[in-house]
Amino acid sequence: MKNIRNFCIIAHIDHGKSTLADRLLEFTNTLTEKEKHAQVLDSMELEKEKGITIKSHAIQMDYEHNGEKYVLNLIDTPGHVDFSYEVSRAIAACEGALLIVDATQGIQAQTISNLYLAIEHDLEIIPLVNKVDMESAMVDDVKDQIVELIGCDREDIIPTSAKTGVGIETVLETIIKKVPAPAGNPDAPLQALIFDSVFNPFRGIIAYFRVINGTIHSGDRVKFFNTNQQYDADEVGILRLKMLPRKLLSAGDVGYIISGIKNSSEVKVGDTITHVENPCTEGIAGFEDVKPMVFAGLYPIEADDYEDLRASLDKLKLNDASLTYEPESSLALGFGFRCGFLGLLHMEIVQERLYREFDIDVITTVPNVSYKVYTTKDELIEIHNPSGLPEPNNIDRIEEPTIRAQIITNSDSLGAVMRLCIEKRGELKNQIFLTTNRIELSFTMPLSEIVFDFYDKLKSISRGYASLDYHMEGYQIAKLVRLDILLNGEMVDALSTLIHHDYAYSFGRRMCEKLKELIPRQQFDIAIQAAIGTKVIARETVKALRKDVTAKCYGGDISRKRKLLEKQKKGKKRMRQVGNVEVPQQAFLAVLKMD
Repeated sequence: MKNIRNFCIIAHIDHGKSTLADRLLEFTNTLTEKEKHAQVLDSMELEKEKGITIKSHAIQMDYEHNGEKYVLNLIDTPGHVDFSYEVSRAIAACEGALLIVDATQGIQAQTISNLYLAIEHDLEIIPLVNKVDMESAMVDDVKDQIVELIGCDREDIIPTSAKTGVGIETVLETIIKKVPAPAGNPDAPLQALIFDSVFNPFRGIIAYFRVINGTIHSGDRVKFFNTNQQYDADEVGILRLKMLPRKLLSAGDVGYIISGIKNSSEVKVGDTITHVENPCTEGIAGFEDVKPMVFAGLYPIEADDYEDLRASLDKLKLNDASLTYEPESSLALGFGFRCGFLGLLHMEIVQERLYREFDIDVITTVPNVSYKVYTTKDELIEIHNPSGLPEPNNIDRIEEPTIRAQIITNSDSLGAVMRLCIEKRGELKNQIFLTTNRIELSFTMPLSEIVFDFYDKLKSISRGYASLDYHMEGYQIAKLVRLDILLNGEMVDALSTLIHHDYAYSFGRRMCEKLKELIPRQQFDIAIQAAIGTKVIARETVKALRKDVTAKCYGGDISRKRKLLEKQKKGKKRMRQVGNVEVPQQAFLAVLKMD
């Protein structure tokens, strides 16, 4: 055990985490020449294209130092705020962390939040300044920021360039010197922490775990502590680029277990594996069920693809346990699913994967969050969909989820960032100057205000400098109303939104104007109305296409013309009663894109 080192890499998106992992694998000769390519651990096509890590990955390396052989287990973590629970479990499986800060960008919000997670778990922090080979690198300034943040000595900060390989050897030596060896007891009852799982179509779900105490042999009868399910450990082993089976894994080891599980909901990240015969008395602390934050309806463009969409979501859920879905139907869009996501990036990734991996195009309804509705009879209803809201006279109060947002920005865009947050009903809680030019702002905000386009706006007003991190805080009472869109008096349920009372009028007005442009003209007038309950707050009319029925009357008596026009009027009235209005697909998409 004394020669094992378990460590993870924490960084903000795009600070060079995956590239550094590549260099470490090359230096320890874990990769052969044939296997070398950029971002080895980012195995999904999407990860390579977007330049982000979506799944956690783990890999074992051997390294010789002063004649002794060491085993290094690297647990790679996602960098995006949506996946913070997975990051926390990966951190719990380690004793040390490499803190990477980009020399061209300095410390950003996700760096700080992941760093606090690592400090909470008593990890040994090794700070690195990456991308020192870039012309725009501000190495001294960034070193000052790191010293100020974690209080280390300037000499402890390792300058590296993951692209060119500068400083990688120093990093490996520092890991061996500074990261403590695992402190488990191999003879105690088995306790192993699951930090990730992947789906294999032939072997079922493979769980990645770190043994904290005890030993596990292949063939053992094991159970998962929180779900209380029992399995046979058909195969256990270590993770290289491929999985290598082993007879046993002992305290401190990181590996995988295959036990033929077919249902992803049975394997929960953060759960504890223990033996059936000699179980541990308590699970590893910190386990929680990951709750979806953002809900949206996914509908197939062709109604016939409904069953294909269901099958695709089933398969996708095997790889992504945090996705939840249930069937729902809409009058305008037909049959589909109401899906729960961790955040907007997660939603985008799911849509993209459905299209790429299963060739299914979907329409997404307006994303919203879950609200708690208390009725006048003191019942609590959880609402994920505007159409589920009870009648206004039965509602006592509605509570909406709030978040604590931490935004780091430079002083030039401070005013614009604060204005944006206050417009989004944010409340400033704290403001800290990290350096003379960088400020950390803490806001309490409703989650519903940031699920839409908050991140994009934040990036554009700060010219890409500002970075965001957030975590759930609780619920607060909100004055929310359901805004309905009526076409000729018929409600279009897919366009209903739950919105704050103060913004309902302007949003309803803009929605009607947008739909007026998009709905094609018919032979009769179409009334587009925005309504709250029974009160109409905005109206636009799509004028009728009118056939010129008086064209054949030239000269003669006016009563002939009048007779023809009256006849046309009656026809139009009858048409309006039986005619129905088709809402084109782009109308749904345009409402999603509205500011």
